Amino acid sequence: MKNIKQIQLGHDGPLVSSLGLGCMRMSSIWGGPTPDESESMATINQALDFGINFLNTGDFYGAGHNEMLIGKAIRGRRDDAFISVKFGAIFHNGQWIGLDLRPNSIKNFINYSLTRLGIDTIDLYQPSRMDNSVPVEEIIGTVADLVKEGKVRHIGVSEITAEQLQKAHAVYPISALEIGYSLADRQIEDQLLPAARALGIAVVAFANTAEGLLTGEMTAPLSDNDYRNHFSRFQHENLVHNLEKVALLKQLASEKGCTPTQLAIAWVKQQGDQIMPLVSMSKRSRLPGNIAATEIEFTTAEMSALNTTFAIGAIKGGTYLAR
Repeated sequence: MKNIKQIQLGHDGPLVSSLGLGCMRMSSIWGGPTPDESESMATINQALDFGINFLNTGDFYGAGHNEMLIGKAIRGRRDDAFISVKFGAIFHNGQWIGLDLRPNSIKNFINYSLTRLGIDTIDLYQPSRMDNSVPVEEIIGTVADLVKEGKVRHIGVSEITAEQLQKAHAVYPISALEIGYSLADRQIEDQLLPAARALGIAVVAFANTAEGLLTGEMTAPLSDNDYRNHFSRFQHENLVHNLEKVALLKQLASEKGCTPTQLAIAWVKQQGDQIMPLVSMSKRSRLPGNIAATEIEFTTAEMSALNTTFAIGAIKGGTYLAR
């Protein structure tokens, strides 16, 4: 068993592992195949054995499959796991059709999540994003009522603006902000990250490798059936330009005896004590390498080179992370 360092969510929030396990890819996403459930459950349990207790899911991942999978995996060891659940996204036949953030809907969503997970209380509950269809104050107020009822312990938010974050925190203390953050996606450094720091809100950072761009394994052009062809970042001259930037990451990784993916995760971790890399995994084989990434240190020169090469705007084109 390996002890993982911990971070605190919010000023007076809970201590959780400094590396989070994203469970999304353990279910069918966008109509794709469902990974081997036995391997996914083994991955969750081994992560817990290693001290990674932050498990992230959404009630819409695999139409509830993800929550049921986690529920089966943590049966008998509920106290070892910190469960983070997103709600509000509506899918039909595998296609996104919008958000439903109405109070009555939220009260409905929570009960289904608790049943699928097989637990009495969700540790961190958060709207998956906000579209101004319902006032921020009303959404957070509804979740705050669920805290009073004992169905939720802490409130989080995801994919929102600095203004929305401030409004949410004014209603009820927000423990964590889940947002895409990587060397290639640094937009949050302008307003959102400073706002979170000022309010003492922890950042749960997903997409650390920017849809695979920072793994060092991508080549141009992508295959015709690659879903990333839909994003301008991975198209034509943009991809060629962006892969030239990744060359520095590959060189540095080689010099440090690690992988570009590990460096990408390590860079996110190094951006602050209250930042947790959230890494999607569905295989046990990935756990040791991702844990090792959280222990990588950078020299001042190395960090400067990375921050210069991957300065805001250095990566051309966008993905769904673009705000």
